[in-house]
Amino acid sequence: MTDLLKAKLSRRAVLQTAAVGAIGIDPALRAAVYAAGSDAPEKTEVKIGFIPLTDCASVVMASVLGIDKKYGVTIIPSKEASWAGVRDKLVNGELDFAHVLYGLVYGVHLGIGGPKKDMAVLATLNNNGQAITLSKKLAEKGAVDGAGLAKLMASEKREYTFAQTFPTGTHAMWLYYWMAAHGINPMKDSKVITVPPPQMVANMRVGNMDGFCVGEPWNHRAIIDGIGVTAVTTQDVWKDHPEKVLGTTGDFVKKYPNTARAVTAAILEAGRWIDAGLSNKNKMAETIADKSYVNTSVDAINQRILGRYQNGMGKTWDDPNYMKFYNDGAVNFPYLSDGMWFLTQHKRWGLLKDHPDYLGVAKQINQIDIYKQAATASKTPVPKSDMRSSKLMDGVVWDGKDPKKYADGFKVKA
Repeated sequence: MTDLLKAKLSRRAVLQTAAVGAIGIDPALRAAVYAAGSDAPEKTEVKIGFIPLTDCASVVMASVLGIDKKYGVTIIPSKEASWAGVRDKLVNGELDFAHVLYGLVYGVHLGIGGPKKDMAVLATLNNNGQAITLSKKLAEKGAVDGAGLAKLMASEKREYTFAQTFPTGTHAMWLYYWMAAHGINPMKDSKVITVPPPQMVANMRVGNMDGFCVGEPWNHRAIIDGIGVTAVTTQDVWKDHPEKVLGTTGDFVKKYPNTARAVTAAILEAGRWIDAGLSNKNKMAETIADKSYVNTSVDAINQRILGRYQNGMGKTWDDPNYMKFYNDGAVNFPYLSDGMWFLTQHKRWGLLKDHPDYLGVAKQINQIDIYKQAATASKTPVPKSDMRSSKLMDGVVWDGKDPKKYADGFKVKA
């Protein structure tokens, strides 16, 4: 420890720090406290995998802005090629954490969509901000939304191909839910393929698919490139839905709990910084557009993070439910009901043969205690309940109270 930090750590300062849990104190002093006491991160340099998507922003900005250093860790963002690659590197320990699909973490924990491994969700990274894109060819035949797609598929019989990004992931579930709400059974009425997010636009360009569900900026990129239209945003499927999470393995959390807390706190603070205002969002867009991260033009990112939408067919609108990274802490809490929802859809679509212990699995994966500690350290508000209630696009309410009944209650299923 430096002499400067020793000097700052007077006995009174140490007592105050112990009393308030290192909240709201000078960053240099906080770092010294972490270094000196039992709260010190066990591992100070961590590798966090990410996929080139707008919603990797809080991971990237925690590193770029040096927020990680406040909590005694150094985040090394690691650009990955596919969600399957992220899964494998998390499982084998090449990555410490990842910006990852909520449903992927749950799938791995239960041994579907890859090897079985105890997993952990530390925080939700964002709400909203994904979309379903249909090809310009379909749009020209009237398929510009769900009803139009259903009508076209009924009248013009052929094999229709749709892409998602990972079998148990969020995009697969939004795509299936939306199709089913319009009477299309994705498992029986179409062919579904898996394509990594950055490859979606190129695959649609050469005619490999009729539609896809993916995160931004790839839906907007399809519009810029003139090859696709936005049929629906995922916030119109489920307002303020959970999306990417900060994920790791159960073993990592057990071995490095202080590191897990410190990284979570840094990313919470980065999310708050992004959501603080227009200039921060623009700076974020400029940063992550770089080839080191998302590798696209700034204009492909910065419109939709401000809620400025167009569908590629002349319609424009301002969406209040755009991608949010913090929203006064409402985004980030790892609600047990959010994790359970993905399990209900895995059961609905035949990925799970039997009903799991929905609540029990969610309690194993979602690290509520560590999150609350990180929230205290970063001054992030915490909700009163570990569950929340939401009404989805078809009017069906999900509150986590009877997951078996909910999962079995859909008319359209595998």
